[in-house]
Amino acid sequence: MTLIDFLLEPFGFDFMLRALATTLIASVVCAVLSCWLVLIGWSLMGDAVSHAVLPGVVLAYVVGAPFALGAVVFGFLAVGLIGAVRDTSQIKEDAAIGIVFTSLFALGLVLISVTPSHVDLNHIIFGNLLGVSRSELVQVAILGVIALLVLAAKNRDFTLYAFDPTHAHALGINPRFLGATLLGLLALTSVVALQAVGVVLVVAMLIVPGATAYLLTDRFQRMLLIAPAISILCAVIGLYSSYYLDTASGGMVVLSQGAVFALVYLFAPRHGLIGRRLAAMRRKRANTRVRSASTQAGRSASAKVSRRRARAER
Repeated sequence: MTLIDFLLEPFGFDFMLRALATTLIASVVCAVLSCWLVLIGWSLMGDAVSHAVLPGVVLAYVVGAPFALGAVVFGFLAVGLIGAVRDTSQIKEDAAIGIVFTSLFALGLVLISVTPSHVDLNHIIFGNLLGVSRSELVQVAILGVIALLVLAAKNRDFTLYAFDPTHAHALGINPRFLGATLLGLLALTSVVALQAVGVVLVVAMLIVPGATAYLLTDRFQRMLLIAPAISILCAVIGLYSSYYLDTASGGMVVLSQGAVFALVYLFAPRHGLIGRRLAAMRRKRANTRVRSASTQAGRSASAKVSRRRARAER
């Protein structure tokens, strides 16, 4: 098999082309949103909302409504319940998140088990990337474009909200509105990623790319470019790996993202575990060379002074 045959063979099938398109859309949208989630510190919230939308998606299927509608409704319901538990009891936010999202996720599992359907609703949980239909691809594309357009239009406001919500409020920007918009986009993005990897792995696509980019740069605008680039690379690697190794496609995509994060975590130039040590060793060697050169220069200068004194004494 030639290299060209190796590269083209998987995409000689329509279902693989649809899988590639769906994965690329989901990867880019999730990666861009993940930058804000990581920066704000909403990783747990992303986990909660991505799991809490499950009953909304199932109910939307039952009544024949768009999946996105059910997901957004239950996404906001989850956020409201988390805030209510946190504000009206001694339960801290992390515990409230765990209680609400596990309860809603369990409700979704129960609804799946009792809902008669000619469609295997378990695909919502584990994903069905290779079974994406054209209509589902169109839905994913529309939702993805909407999410990206809103993120692009509100880029500066979201960034200011992430860094300093108090300053944003002083400038006349409503932090609560921006937070609610981000949560709505989070629910919408979860629906996009559901088609690719399912509820269980959505949280990885919403966190790993942003976290990886965060280790590679200190500038947020660069994060918004690096995270999608990493996600696109991992999407392609994951699909090729799943095709030739005969493994789960969604799982391989997320596993590729985890592998890239591990490499960056270890070898990133400034923030990597090994990278920091190598940089420290290089600085130490450079300082040693500087001190050695200074010492040699001092000795040379002292020798010159000694020779001049000896000549003067003669």
